[in-house]
Amino acid sequence: MASTQKEIVLSGIRSTGNLHLGNYYGALRKFAALQDDYDCNFFIADLHALTTAPDPAALHANVKNVLAEYLAAGIDPEKATIFIQSDIPEISEMYLLLNMHVGIGELMRTASFKDKARKALGLTAPDDDDDGDFAREVCGNETNKRVNAGLLTYPTLMAVDILIQKATKVPVGKDQLQHLELTRRFARRFNSFYGVDFFPEPTDFDFGGAPVKVPGLDGSGKMGKSEGNCLYLTDDPKVLRKKVMRATTDEGPKAPDSPMSEPVANLFTLLELTSTPEVVKHFRDAYADCSIRYGDLKKQLAEDILKVTTPIRERALDIMADDAYLRRVVAQGAEKARARAADTLREVRHIMGIRGI
Repeated sequence: MASTQKEIVLSGIRSTGNLHLGNYYGALRKFAALQDDYDCNFFIADLHALTTAPDPAALHANVKNVLAEYLAAGIDPEKATIFIQSDIPEISEMYLLLNMHVGIGELMRTASFKDKARKALGLTAPDDDDDGDFAREVCGNETNKRVNAGLLTYPTLMAVDILIQKATKVPVGKDQLQHLELTRRFARRFNSFYGVDFFPEPTDFDFGGAPVKVPGLDGSGKMGKSEGNCLYLTDDPKVLRKKVMRATTDEGPKAPDSPMSEPVANLFTLLELTSTPEVVKHFRDAYADCSIRYGDLKKQLAEDILKVTTPIRERALDIMADDAYLRRVVAQGAEKARARAADTLREVRHIMGIRGI
């Protein structure tokens, strides 16, 4: 099948720090498996990262880190298009144009904006979350803190990332499903307003099978950079072992076949991802008969995780040291991504009546 006939898959990761074990099992490993069968486009979302006003030097370093880790985890620039979001200026122009068809109210009602805006302002969500009260909280003048407009229009930029490449399959986490639905809404609205059948409506790509949820080390939730509960793919072995040994547990089972607490169940989830079935069975049996020693479980878990991360870490360090190679990869990716983006933007401008004289 010619590459132009393959379904277009697109996904991006914000350049806000190193990639972690959750990124690997939840996305990167699956991305690598898609490259032969789909037109894959994977980008580093440095424009999205600006919503948190990062230090410029840190932003630049994080872009390079994520790029190297993409490659080290198995993304092949000869099979997939790998690019940096800001290298595609057409995205920024189309972001402006699409915002003309997006309502402030629908953006302010998104769950992620409410959560992040309240966090920025140091507010807690009330039991009865009223949209009007929320608008007054965010727009009120009783605080010197502010919520930037980029955070509000994040869903528009995400929609442009997808629509400008005409992507039809978009792997997203549960927290991004609302944004993907907005993307479909914006596509329908544009098509309807101008009487065209231009933008396809993208769908969530679940890779088949159940989604992988990688828990953090703090006893609850999922692994995430903002939660500070991560095992990074490039963690030094000593650092990684120390993190695992400090993972939250409990006092241990008091009776045979006791139910597991969430922190302990999380460790077994990590064990099932990284260890052999024999190792998992050994520790499950030990838990069931109350002979388990969490220290032994953690030591085994750390070594099995290192078997996964050490090859990635070593490749990433080698790649990071080769600036010429990294420049070639992003230049090649930008050329491919810009070609399609430029075609889309040119048609969008024409449809909207921006045609020159």
